[in-house]
This record gives sequence, structure tokens and C-alpha cells, in this order.
Amino acid sequence: MSGPVTPVVPDAALHSPLPVTVGPSGMQGLLGVPHQPRALIVFAHGSGSGRLSPRNNHVAAGLRAAGLATLLIDLLTPAEEADRANVFDIALLAQRLAQACDWAAQVPALAGLPVGYFGASTGAGAALRAAAESDGRIYAVVSRGGRPDLAGSAALAQVHAPTLLLVGGDDGVVIDLNRDAMRQMHCATNLVIVPHAGHLFEEPGTLDSVIRHATHWFIDHLPAGA
Repeated sequence: MSGPVTPVVPDAALHSPLPVTVGPSGMQGLLGVPHQPRALIVFAHGSGSGRLSPRNNHVAAGLRAAGLATLLIDLLTPAEEADRANVFDIALLAQRLAQACDWAAQVPALAGLPVGYFGASTGAGAALRAAAESDGRIYAVVSRGGRPDLAGSAALAQVHAPTLLLVGGDDGVVIDLNRDAMRQMHCATNLVIVPHAGHLFEEPGTLDSVIRHATHWFIDHLPAGA
């Protein structure tokens, strides 16, 4: 019986993000690997967004500049996404994130790297649910304009990965949801409200603030020796 097939990542991914097919469900992704990466950050997008999101790609470029590999993936296939129930199936999305981690562990350029999650909107709920179910292999989570409440109270209480919640100062309801979620978490957490930012962080300079905060959070919480 033949063993598992090792995913092949083109060398060009070391210079700019390239398309990859991830996991048994065939998720489509963009993988960028800087020279001597310190960790891998897997992105979980919100509903109506995906691996081509200009905002998340801007954040990913900033993280790569700091030495962090990035994997932006569509957690659902186009056919799955056509069913709106799947878009808000947090358990399914979390399962797909776990599959992405399993896939990355088989890629020579990524094997052995600590893994963190960056979640936006509903993707933040999926990232926290996946982190709660990860048996400690996720070292940090960053949420941008996230809905951590969608992870569910039971999952929030089980997250061990240090979690940074970034919320726009003009995103009133989501600020309250993040505060409520933070009270249910027992890991290291921090809530940063970015001034003059809305839910999508489209305002000038706001995404650069996200990059700064996220970069520091991920690097500050890398495992010893990473």
C-alpha cells in the first residue's frame, strides 16, 4: 500500500503567493512563504469574501514582510458556498481549517512551523472554534472585525491560544459582541479598538494598524525556539 502523497509547493511561492489546492475537500488557496519563515498564518475569511480579498491579502503581505508564511483559503467550494447554510456552519468551517493545518504539516516548506489563525468576520468564529478543538497546536489567534460569539460559549471557554480581538471604533454592535466573547474566554486575550475604522476596515490607514497589531501578537506569542 502506498503512503500519503506529500503536497508539492512550487519554489516560486517563496517569492510571491501562488495558487494551491488544500486538503481532501479541494480548497483553493494562495500560499506565500518568505525566506526562513518563523510560522504559518492561516486566514479564515468572512461570508462573501475569499482568498482574493484585497484587504486580507494586504494584511498577509504585511505578515510575510515580518517573516510569517501565509495561507489564504476558501473554506468552501463554489458549490458548497451556494448553500447559505454552509456559509454560517461554523463547525464545518472549523473542520476545514483543521484540514488546512493537516495539509500544511505535509508540505516540506511548512512542516514543523507553528500555526496561527487570522479570522475576519464570521471567519473569526470558525478560527476560534478550530483553535478550541486543536489540542494546543495553534499558538495564537487574531480576529479582525470578527464575530467570536459565533464560535459558541463552550468553544470560547476552551480556547487556549492567546487571542487578539481587533475591532473598528465605528463598529458599535461588534465591539459589544467582542467584549462579551472576551469575558467567556480563559486564555490570554486583548481587545484593541482601531479608531475611525468600520466593520470592513476600508478607511485609510486602518488596515496598516491591523498589520502592526497582528504582527506583534503573532511574533510575541511564538513558541520558544520557533
